[in-house]
Amino acid sequence: MKKTSILVFLTIFEIVAVTLTLALDDIFYFFNFTYIGLALAIGIYLHLSNSKYSRYGRNVIQLAIGLYILIYLGLISHENMMIEGFWYYLFLGSFTAAVIHYAVAKIFGPLLFGRGWCGYACWTAMILDLLPYKYPNQNLGHKRKGFGYIRYVLFIASFVLVLGLFMFKISNLEMWMFYLFILGNVIYYAIGISLAYALKDNRAFCKYICPTTVFLKVSSYFSLLRIKHDESSCINCNKCLKVCPMEVDIFDNSRKRENGTECILCLNCIKECPHSALDL
Repeated sequence: MKKTSILVFLTIFEIVAVTLTLALDDIFYFFNFTYIGLALAIGIYLHLSNSKYSRYGRNVIQLAIGLYILIYLGLISHENMMIEGFWYYLFLGSFTAAVIHYAVAKIFGPLLFGRGWCGYACWTAMILDLLPYKYPNQNLGHKRKGFGYIRYVLFIASFVLVLGLFMFKISNLEMWMFYLFILGNVIYYAIGISLAYALKDNRAFCKYICPTTVFLKVSSYFSLLRIKHDESSCINCNKCLKVCPMEVDIFDNSRKRENGTECILCLNCIKECPHSALDL
């Protein structure tokens, strides 16, 4: 991936920023998407650099965007940015930050950049990626567990929960949604950290529990940005497999490759490859 490609990310976010600002007559969207675009540009530039700080590039982006969404949009602005908030504002017919966020980052955006959200902006993963088990398949002995169905159960449960709140005409729904946002994040962090240590895998929560991945797995299957493997340059050293946090079969270029819809575009495999056999 060339560093000049960073301008593409920045341009896309500026187009979104200007379009939404004009369409909704709200300057918030200009500053919101400009900030996110700049955070991505700076972080990706650092991530792709050859400096000793390059390994912190993705963490910089995660903290810049994750904390902005968690603290400013969530805790300060009282907007539920979790999946329950998406259902809630969707039922209200309200085109709020949560709905736009899901549309751009998790439903339509992944058609372009796949699971990039998970790799660079998720406020749950920004903490999980700081834990010690970054590469679950370092010894190529890690096997997926059989409880990935939990994500689908939680996806349906989140929809039913919000639908039930509307059907039973619960009063002060805005307040309840804010409390759900706080409680949901506490539970997510607790489960995510516990699973990471139990399974020795920082991204176990993403693989088995997170309900948002139900959206992401569908659209990311068709993602335009994909890591491709050049067989003629590959020496089968398996270094790419050892540094993949999501256990994607990088050697297979088909869209049906194992765990293919879970690639978070962390670019660890590309940076690790000694013969430049991988690229976007």
